[in-house]
Amino acid sequence: MNEAVFRAVEEAGWIAPLIFILLHVFRPILLLPVVVFYIAGGYLFGIFYGTLYTLIGLALMSAVFYAIVNVIPSARHYLSRVKRRVFGDRQMSLGQVNILRMMPFIHFQVLSLYLIEMTSSFKEYMRYSVAGVILPTITYTSFGGFITTMPWYATLTFFAVLAIIFFWFGQKDDPEEDELNRILAKAGF
Repeated sequence: MNEAVFRAVEEAGWIAPLIFILLHVFRPILLLPVVVFYIAGGYLFGIFYGTLYTLIGLALMSAVFYAIVNVIPSARHYLSRVKRRVFGDRQMSLGQVNILRMMPFIHFQVLSLYLIEMTSSFKEYMRYSVAGVILPTITYTSFGGFITTMPWYATLTFFAVLAIIFFWFGQKDDPEEDELNRILAKAGF
């Protein structure tokens, strides 16, 4: 399934970027992990355009997701159940959600649900959602092939570092003082 989808994009010519961006919107329905799209973007379009198209696709997917969970209560209820099964009743900071977005195969929509619950408006949700996928998009689009071919111990080390950072962000007493919030504010997000 994955190969057929990406082969169709590769053979689409000038319309390929549009198809790739739209596939991001339908990615959750196709049950494809987001990391596959990060890596495929770099493979199909190169680092710069792969990153750009992936960011646009993830922004559109985030906007559609926001609308779906606010219009279809059963979708929100289902994802809330998944969230409880995966994370229990754990409250996370914005930094922790964004660190988890760096880890492949973590349920992207559950993390987006956390963002919806943390924010007070669509604009704020989109700001944090887009800002939170910039680093993973650049990382996996640029180094996707390298990361997937790393020896198992290097891969474990990479994810151990991410886990340490995840827990470090969780040690903040005041969510308003979260380091990521300050960085985003300085950057104009």
